[in-house]
Amino acid sequence: MTWLTKVLSWLAAFVVGGVFGVAGTIAHSLTWGVIPVGLVVGAIACGAILVAIRALTHDRGATLAAGIGMVGMLMLISGVGPGGSVVVQDTVAGHIWIYLVSGLVLLAVAWPSLNRAAVRPDAPAAESTARES
Repeated sequence: MTWLTKVLSWLAAFVVGGVFGVAGTIAHSLTWGVIPVGLVVGAIACGAILVAIRALTHDRGATLAAGIGMVGMLMLISGVGPGGSVVVQDTVAGHIWIYLVSGLVLLAVAWPSLNRAAVRPDAPAAESTARES
């Protein structure tokens, strides 16, 4: 991978993360009765795009770029708007949404890489028998 393709993939991940962050932030307050449907669907969508980016690119940088876009847009639209409207209110659901998205990003970025070469369990045994003979 050249540096240009890596930077372009990070930029694309940043934009995609921002879009998912905006969509989830706008929808997080939707409830059906007492069921927080927007919070659940938003968390599933944001977590799924982070996992997809990590699985498809095998790059923590791209996942981090998507997470920065997601959290950045969440923070950008969380404040009081010019007309006095607030997208993320100071409620339990608002606090859960902010910490949930941040936690999903941290989990997706910090998850160990699974594409490393597998260690052969019989290798140490073969070396010890070769030394004995």
